[in-house]
Amino acid sequence: MSQLKELLTSLSPTKLGEAIQKSQIYRSVFRVGVPVSDRKRMLVMLGNVFLHLHPVKVRKSGIRLRFTWCMGGITFFLFLVLTFTGLLLMFYYRPTIEYAYVDIIDLREQVPLGIMREIHRWGAHAMVISVWLHMVRVFMTGSYKPPREFNWGVGVILLVLTLLLSFTGYLLPWDQLAMWAITVGSNMARATPFAGYEGPGANLLTLGENIPLISSTSDARFALLGGTRVGEMALLRFYVLHCVGLPLVAGFLMAVHFWRIRRDGGISGPL
Repeated sequence: MSQLKELLTSLSPTKLGEAIQKSQIYRSVFRVGVPVSDRKRMLVMLGNVFLHLHPVKVRKSGIRLRFTWCMGGITFFLFLVLTFTGLLLMFYYRPTIEYAYVDIIDLREQVPLGIMREIHRWGAHAMVISVWLHMVRVFMTGSYKPPREFNWGVGVILLVLTLLLSFTGYLLPWDQLAMWAITVGSNMARATPFAGYEGPGANLLTLGENIPLISSTSDARFALLGGTRVGEMALLRFYVLHCVGLPLVAGFLMAVHFWRIRRDGGISGPL
């Protein structure tokens, strides 16, 4: 009976847990152990690939919902949702003038879980709204002031990238609304300072005997569309920008944004 009692004691959850925590496999994965002290909690934060982006300690007032509105976290969550649904859409969508519109219709009516296109579309609208609300909150609470002015600049760039992601995705359905909306939007690029042939400063850029450096076939609009009108080259360029170029830049700047929040002492508290 005594041996049986010792065996049952050794198999108890407490003993079993201690044995697992002392094993080499557990210690190789979890180097700190159970974070039961402030020091271990700090080491867990600093040793985690995701958590180390956040400060070890934050102000309680700075994470109240009525202060932050949780708009920054919601924006990042929507970015992840859009990335995931966008990858799924890429399996079915073909960026050519013959198949673009047909594929959009098939995504809605034929493809299993076709709701992912609607999730992507409405998630994009929600992300634009949440980014604006986040910027309003940061401005109204004075969170852009020193030492956070650099991160405010990064946030402004992320706002522009969000609008560009929405703009480039607008053409991909290849319907009449998308084509004419992009036609109007891209025409604005002709007035880009020093880069659009109708913009300010374009007449100052000349080669030799008053040969203009910027023309309708070499300005910002031409580079955006890959031609002089909205056609297949424009669709391909918008597709690459929307799916590869802009998300990579936005993802990198988000990492810088989160890192800088930690370096500046975490989320700013109420003034």
